[in-house]
Amino acid sequence: MLRNIVSNELFTVLIVVGLVVVAIAKLTSPKRFDDFVLVLGNDKYLKIYSRDQKFFDKFDALLFGNLILSVSLFCFISIRLIFGTNSLSLNSMFQLAFAIAAFILIKVLVERLIGSLFEIDKLVDQYIFQKISFKNFLGLVLLPINALLLYSFEPNKTIIYSIIGLLLSLNIIGLISSLKANQSLLKHNLFYFILYLCALEIAPYVILYKVFFDK
Repeated sequence: MLRNIVSNELFTVLIVVGLVVVAIAKLTSPKRFDDFVLVLGNDKYLKIYSRDQKFFDKFDALLFGNLILSVSLFCFISIRLIFGTNSLSLNSMFQLAFAIAAFILIKVLVERLIGSLFEIDKLVDQYIFQKISFKNFLGLVLLPINALLLYSFEPNKTIIYSIIGLLLSLNIIGLISSLKANQSLLKHNLFYFILYLCALEIAPYVILYKVFFDK
């Protein structure tokens, strides 16, 4: 009797690449990295580094690369479990990573454009920086989670849904922290910021839900 052997070689390569990227970020900016890993419970990182924002930041770019790899890997593990398939297509993996990266980057560019149109550039720039910082933190959290799912125990749907719930909770905590940090600015631009949230924070995910789940 032939037995299908599931290969995790590609997963291993992606986890190692993620670890290397995170290590490079720590080596190039050790002080900033130490502040970054405490971002969830301490707003020191957000206050200090939001002042020196650049259109392209090497530290954020490295962590964003790990975010894309980690989220893509977790999504693929979840898809493989939920739909009961053990086949892993390299092309499908890259397509998934490209789609996630393109969605986030296009969304950020549109957010900056809307911020300019509403003349709330300062508020939007700070909000985007904080939001990306929390997303990059989730990428860091997913690294060991993905390794555990692959090599330590056999995942099931309950575990996957629990992890998704944890990630959503961390994301909500990040959003609340961002709103608290910008209370003074929000008071003067509350109406425009509500429009911004509805158009670019809620609507895209509603559309994605309709596209993928209503079918």
